[in-house]
Amino acid sequence: MEINNVQLHGVGHPVLLLPGGAESGDGFFPGLIEGLTADPGCQVIVYDRPGTGTSPADGALADAASHLSSLIDRLGCGPVVAVRQSLGGAVAVLLARDHPHNVAGLVLLDPTPLNDPRTCARLERTTRLLAGAAAVPGVHSLLSAAVRATAARVARRSTLRPDCAAALARTARLDVPTLARAVRGITALSRDLRETDLPRIPAVVVTADRTPRSRVRRAHARLAQAFGAPLVSWPGATHSVHLDHPDETLATVRTLLTPTGPPTGP
Repeated sequence: MEINNVQLHGVGHPVLLLPGGAESGDGFFPGLIEGLTADPGCQVIVYDRPGTGTSPADGALADAASHLSSLIDRLGCGPVVAVRQSLGGAVAVLLARDHPHNVAGLVLLDPTPLNDPRTCARLERTTRLLAGAAAVPGVHSLLSAAVRATAARVARRSTLRPDCAAALARTARLDVPTLARAVRGITALSRDLRETDLPRIPAVVVTADRTPRSRVRRAHARLAQAFGAPLVSWPGATHSVHLDHPDETLATVRTLLTPTGPPTGP
């Protein structure tokens, strides 16, 4: 069922999906909707916030958390378990900090490390530069071709499930200017974030298979500690962990929907 750009699937405990970057939620998490509506039985909410995906409205990253909280209030479905990847994970952190009454749990899938200002500043700067380059005639086509070729190589090496390979191919059709607008302001948001302000709620932080010395992995470990959550990493997991480990992703989300919940973190 779709109401005002909101897709509702199934009945039961509400689970809000939010994709990474400026992508649409439609098809972003292969198998997750079907798996959660079947077991344990959930109402899965798919929504493209303003400025992303198929949303007809403009929106800023700084307003994303308050907008989503208003959506949850309007639907009357809170608190929700929020499942977010990449930039969606950063939004989830802000939602939990600013509107904890609307968040029953978090699954952060290799989230953009909002608690690391240096990484966020580099991300905002890089996307801004790429968006500027994409405005040059011919450069946008070259960038798009390079992203698609990289995605195709990853799909071949990882032997992705067909639906996951298709999802990766869709995200490879990257709209760099839209992504740059979606990321705009993340540097300031990151500087204002204090890990001590994050609530202790049921959560799991999934990080890609990086070296323990990785700056991103260390930021993810601090996020997990702030939420009182476990830090999980699967062998061979990439930034697109929901695509190269879809079964493990589904199982992880289910842990937050069981009476016992996830194991506690450090």
